[in-house]
Amino acid sequence: MTITFLPQELIRKKRDGLVLNDAEITFMVQGITTGQLSDAQLGAFAMAVFQRGMTMAERITLTQQMMYSGKVLNWQQQDLDGPVVDKHSTGGVGDKVSLMLGSIVAACGAYVPMISGRGLGHTGGTLDKFDSIPGYNAYPDEALFKSLVKRVGCAIIGQTAELAPADQRLYATRDVTATVESIDLITASILSKKLAAGLDALVMDVKTGNGAFAAKMSIAQELSQSISQVATGAGVPTRCLITDMNQVLGRTVGNAVEMVECIDFLVNPAQADPRLMDITIELAAHMLDICGAADNLDVARIKAMAALNQGQAAQVFADMVTGLGGPADLLEKPQHYLPQAPVVKAIAAPQAGYVSAMDVRGIGMALVSLKAGRSKADDPIDYAVGLSAMVQLGDYVEQGQPLAVAHVRNDEQLGLVNQQIPILIQITPGKPKRHALVKEIYQA
Repeated sequence: MTITFLPQELIRKKRDGLVLNDAEITFMVQGITTGQLSDAQLGAFAMAVFQRGMTMAERITLTQQMMYSGKVLNWQQQDLDGPVVDKHSTGGVGDKVSLMLGSIVAACGAYVPMISGRGLGHTGGTLDKFDSIPGYNAYPDEALFKSLVKRVGCAIIGQTAELAPADQRLYATRDVTATVESIDLITASILSKKLAAGLDALVMDVKTGNGAFAAKMSIAQELSQSISQVATGAGVPTRCLITDMNQVLGRTVGNAVEMVECIDFLVNPAQADPRLMDITIELAAHMLDICGAADNLDVARIKAMAALNQGQAAQVFADMVTGLGGPADLLEKPQHYLPQAPVVKAIAAPQAGYVSAMDVRGIGMALVSLKAGRSKADDPIDYAVGLSAMVQLGDYVEQGQPLAVAHVRNDEQLGLVNQQIPILIQITPGKPKRHALVKEIYQA
């Protein structure tokens, strides 16, 4: 029997700081999904949660009900011979780890049905990078998605309307009601989508630093604790790694140039950026460890490196791209297929010294201004625009040497990045102290 409540009374209850029970939260999520909850009521509910917060039990129920608001994938009929595991990142500038990570973990015997998102604000989105590949279908039907995961081991796609529809409506409301920065709602949003993929385990990469949503370490800690406890409480063991986002991750920013870096990483790992390699292998190891595909973290790291160095990860990636409609020889000829900007020129360092700091968010927003990202959800993207050969913290540059190489449409855009990027990268006489890449790990 369905219990009927008055939405305004439940909004009042949360507004006054009281705890909603399971039936009340279930009613609210059903109202979000069916449209019985008006936009005004949904906005008021989001603000009440934002202001008053939720208990851990409320968060778990909200997450589970949002997960069950649509289709929840079940992998039993596929008769997989390994665990189903995924990873999610809170986002950063140059964060292309998912592109390599899924293939590495799949090559080690796990299955990775990765449902990813698009970029918004200063951070890039995994799907936008895949959209730079001609023919790649990020929205296959469920049968193709499941068969590809079984055959190849990994498929990276977008969230369909069938998965966690309550989250899609609530997220859109939060975006226009100044309630995005709620740990309760962020937790439910991330996990409802991920858990709807039918996972056995999950690893979260929670970024912190000036290029991350969680700029302060305290926010990253609170979010990590919330996600690990809620996901585990909902039946999916989850481990959160807090990682550094005080510099661009890897040597590229932008969609096609990041895809090129990803392909280079898989095809020629010995030449990969060391910091990008470290975080990718560490996240892969934690995925293999938490899902039971490796006996411990040390074994998992060895397995991940072997899959990368021996070419199995590159083969998984190539098979996934082909299986979703992309070119069969993308790894052999990426420049033939990926969009390329007509103007490619270096951005010179204004002085000699060590790269000691970056305004990573500023770099991300500079690229958004050139249409490499979005300032609102329906903005078109220029996949060719970006930066490559980015300096990293601790690098020494002579005056006039490149800080990065700009990939732009015209001289006007080149003038903009030549003006902006040198201001956003700090150069000093002394070598800076290194930031720890993995700062803390949480598992409930």
